[in-house]
Amino acid sequence: MKTIVCALAALLATDFGASAQVSGDIVKIGVLTDHTGGFAYLVGKHSVTAAQMAVDDFGGKVLGKPISIITADHQNKADIAASISRKWFDIEGVDTITDVAGSAVALATQEIARSRGKVLLISGAATTALTGKACSATTSQWSYDTYAFAKGTAGQMTKQGGDSWFFITSDYAFGHSLQRDATAFLEQAGGKVLGSVRFSFGSPDFSSYLLQAQTSNAKVIGLAMSGADLLNAVKQAREFGIVQAGQSLASLVIYINDVEGLGLDVAQDLKLTTSFYWDANEETRAWSKRFMERSGGFIPNLITAGTYASVLHYLKAVEAAGTDEGSAVAAKMRELPVNDMYNKDVRIRVDGRVLHKTYLMQVKAPQNSRYRGDFYKVLAEIPGEDSFKPLAESDCPLVEK
Repeated sequence: MKTIVCALAALLATDFGASAQVSGDIVKIGVLTDHTGGFAYLVGKHSVTAAQMAVDDFGGKVLGKPISIITADHQNKADIAASISRKWFDIEGVDTITDVAGSAVALATQEIARSRGKVLLISGAATTALTGKACSATTSQWSYDTYAFAKGTAGQMTKQGGDSWFFITSDYAFGHSLQRDATAFLEQAGGKVLGSVRFSFGSPDFSSYLLQAQTSNAKVIGLAMSGADLLNAVKQAREFGIVQAGQSLASLVIYINDVEGLGLDVAQDLKLTTSFYWDANEETRAWSKRFMERSGGFIPNLITAGTYASVLHYLKAVEAAGTDEGSAVAAKMRELPVNDMYNKDVRIRVDGRVLHKTYLMQVKAPQNSRYRGDFYKVLAEIPGEDSFKPLAESDCPLVEK
């Protein structure tokens, strides 16, 4: 009997060893990010910290094999991102790539990952094309997209009484897309657009645009822009006394680090949408405190939170699938609910969209902020199913019609 039991145990161990496959005896995760350009202050080393924190929280090993993190700077160039990802997958044995800040960079990387059946975890790019016409069975999109943020800000503000809008829009595809989506949502909610103006990327002076917005008497001035342009527009709006005179400023894409950079005296009353707020509850605060200790005090934004969540969920899927083979892991990621410090039983749709909740926020006045990072008041909470583009409207080839 003892011989039979031992033989059976050996057979089971052999079968498990055969089913638990890790290529190269290591699971390698690449953080492809902006280390030196315009997004570096939001991602870069902070995304690396988030990915490493997820690995450490998982235990440092998966299926008995070590997990390593490597990183590279894509310089915000699609060709460089494609070259790095090709080298990582083909030569260096990278199993998955995360962050990929910037839409053009993410789209280029997605094609490389798709052609090799590799998992791509996008936390730093907002274009809906990633889960739309360019969707991939091995890609998942975390954190946010332009559809959800335009819907959250324009749709919810209109429902709450901000039913007339004037847009100041950056004159390139990103700005056009934000204004177009926001217009559709505010009109669905019964609002109207009184006017709009476009400006060249990198404009230092917004005075003429703000004057047009002011004289339109629109209740809401929608800022369809990002980065330095957005910060300049908000600062100059404050100098013009626009918010003090009764109009509201609404940003369609802004990060908590931008709000801190502006200061609450300048950013107060600004409306925005986000999918993660470090100070939302005890669990997000506990995780964020650990993150800030490791990152030199950097307040985690929705991208760093999304990077952490994506890597943690990927590792859970590798463990559950018994392999790091891309298609098997991607399928398991869609099967398993996402659970972490801010996602509770969130699902990943067939198109790769992670259905986070989103929140319409109002930036607090300085006198209402009790400590560093106490920046937001929640005006509305939107379920994930209502935040992102419904599958019925999707042009993703993976979606059955």
